[in-house]
Amino acid sequence: MDIVVCVKHVPDAQGDRTFTESDKTVDRTSVDGLLSELDEYAVEEALKIAESHEGSTVTVLTVGPDQAGDAVKKSLQMGADKGVHVSDEAIHGSDAAATSLVLAEAIKKIGSPDLVLTGMASTDGTMGLVPAMLAERLGLPMATYASEVTLDGSTVTIRRDGDTATERIEVSLPAVVSVTDQINEPRYPSFKGIMAAKKKPVETWALADLGVDAGQVGLDNAWTTVESFTARPPREQGEIVKDEGEGGTALAGFLASRKFI
Repeated sequence: MDIVVCVKHVPDAQGDRTFTESDKTVDRTSVDGLLSELDEYAVEEALKIAESHEGSTVTVLTVGPDQAGDAVKKSLQMGADKGVHVSDEAIHGSDAAATSLVLAEAIKKIGSPDLVLTGMASTDGTMGLVPAMLAERLGLPMATYASEVTLDGSTVTIRRDGDTATERIEVSLPAVVSVTDQINEPRYPSFKGIMAAKKKPVETWALADLGVDAGQVGLDNAWTTVESFTARPPREQGEIVKDEGEGGTALAGFLASRKFI
């Protein structure tokens, strides 16, 4: 079984994330980046499926600037077999529609995978639209927000846990499946895995390699753009309620004033 996992390199959520003043795109240079946490679950699920299906291969695919290669590197350290990094200056500022186009063409160039796995969303954009767009571009059935994935011959069945019900959805392979953070516990790269990753193949492709015109991607061709942004105000010191016999009343009044009760 051939599996492709789409991963993204995102700014560390623990850092001071912001936008660039020049074009109002996400600042990816002044803060440390890492493999999107939600994508780690997709990588782990791909590895588990590959381990249970002899002869399977797991290819990780990312789109982004040079530092985005770190997302591929981390995935290879976890156990993926090979990586593909699409890097082209023209991609800068692309929205979900353009990103899905580049991913789809890269997947076609990789081959004809049996399964395309993604996280439920990226931790920087959190839109969650790319998996559906990707399935549409590839002409494949889609099953999203999987808390469990089961393969049986030519079909894949997922369990989707909602607030009021649990659904089981079955689609035929090949398919696109997005997974949630409830599906597994991603493994940490072992020392052996880190060393082995250094020898695994990673290809770097530009838009020309995919047959994608620069006029189809980038900030100037994005359907959505950031109009303005404002830094988050610093947190104010909390109010201390001293209990001198009326603490409960004072606390209730505070909560009521904030409409918590």
